[in-house]
Amino acid sequence: MCSSHKGLMGLIGMIDMQTGILSFLMINLRGLDGIQGPVYVGTGCVFNRTAIYGYEPPIKAKKPGFLASLCGGKKKTSKSKKRSSDKKKSNKHVDSSVPVFNLEDIEEGVEGAGFDDEKSVLMSQMSLEKRFGQSAAFVASTLMEYGGVPQSSTPESLLKEAIHVISCGYEDKSEWGTEIGWIYGSVTEDILTGFKMHARGWRSVYCMPKRPAFKGSAPINLSDRLNQVLRWALGSVEILFSRHCPLWYGYGGRLKFLERFAYINTTIYPLTSLPLLVYCILPAICLLTGKFIMPEISNLASIWFIALFLSIFATGILEMRWSGVGIDEWWRNEQFWVIGGISAHLFAVFQGLLKVLAGIDTNFTVTSKANDEEGDFAELYMFKWTTLLIPPTTILIINMVGVVAGTSYAINSGYQSWGPLFGKLFFAFWVIVHLYPFLKGLMGRQNRTPTIVIVWAVLLASIFSLLWVRVDPFTTRLAGPNIQTCGINC
Repeated sequence: MCSSHKGLMGLIGMIDMQTGILSFLMINLRGLDGIQGPVYVGTGCVFNRTAIYGYEPPIKAKKPGFLASLCGGKKKTSKSKKRSSDKKKSNKHVDSSVPVFNLEDIEEGVEGAGFDDEKSVLMSQMSLEKRFGQSAAFVASTLMEYGGVPQSSTPESLLKEAIHVISCGYEDKSEWGTEIGWIYGSVTEDILTGFKMHARGWRSVYCMPKRPAFKGSAPINLSDRLNQVLRWALGSVEILFSRHCPLWYGYGGRLKFLERFAYINTTIYPLTSLPLLVYCILPAICLLTGKFIMPEISNLASIWFIALFLSIFATGILEMRWSGVGIDEWWRNEQFWVIGGISAHLFAVFQGLLKVLAGIDTNFTVTSKANDEEGDFAELYMFKWTTLLIPPTTILIINMVGVVAGTSYAINSGYQSWGPLFGKLFFAFWVIVHLYPFLKGLMGRQNRTPTIVIVWAVLLASIFSLLWVRVDPFTTRLAGPNIQTCGINC
């Protein structure tokens, strides 16, 4: 992160222009760059060491206002008020904003430091150990303005201190993981760490050079990609139900409102899987029951619907223009959003609720299936069984069965039923088209699909269809006797 004096440069390199995911991430990062800076996405970032150590950014002196500069008689009073307010602020932030000292003020680590009485109280040995751990050499390096190690240190002593610092028990009884370094409590510790830095008042800067400064690898097969999305969504759910939730954490601090709104969007997006799941099932319900769930709307409602559709369409065009991707990449990104929403995001919501509320850590294990492919692109066609494949497969089967059932019903009912059928088929095919890449990846290059996936999907689809036919919520039932049981005496 960066302040007005020292800056972080978030250097994000595109993994692959064909994937589309980082292309649209560029849009969010560029937009946030005009507020308080982009979020920390876990890679391609350079940090200010002061921000990593949990310090607050230097307070930049505000320029006097236009009226204050004109009123010369009130200049002294404004300066005195400003000095008093600065003193109050410095006293208020004395625990979180620790001053940085030069190495010349430190002798042999923190032992025998040449501070006066006020500084020695502020930077006592107990507070330093509680904050940074019990390593004199490391604490001394944190107090140095430009980093480094004490000049009197020998290579042997530095090696001993390094082994001590990297040990697992070094962070015990210190503020590492809670206020310093990468913050614990979520599998997406990058989002949580960046959020706390922004809450302290730090700013981040977006930088995207023509030559990528950082490059990394990304999952290239379906199962690994879904598990990565599951990990991201699970981390967002953990932050959403923790004390660091952007909805209530850090109020009264230096986090700007729009930046907070962006973090809220980052943590709450897995919950959209619930309405998305309903929207993907509704077309099949319409075809299986013969009822059209979409009600008749008025002219005013139609205008609002068209305006909303045009705004979404315009947003998509702007995204393609700003990110520099084509319509094919944009459409693939939309398809995977639906696939991940009804699989990884849905599992993340329930897994996160079980972990946060009941303390149950549910891990969805992944086991590799047999793969006879050899060569450079063998991993691309590798298929791995995972529980995440069941919900999309079930929805695909339900919608395809609904298409067959709806078409058969229209053929048997005559030409008058073909008009409403087209509207139902449109929504069903819209779901199938979005899930087509999933179906293509599921079948694989040699048309091999794990038996367990087909069994579970068919079983769930059959149970859902039979249960819906048995309940039939669209049929009106009258309570009491009917004419056949009691005749004309009713």
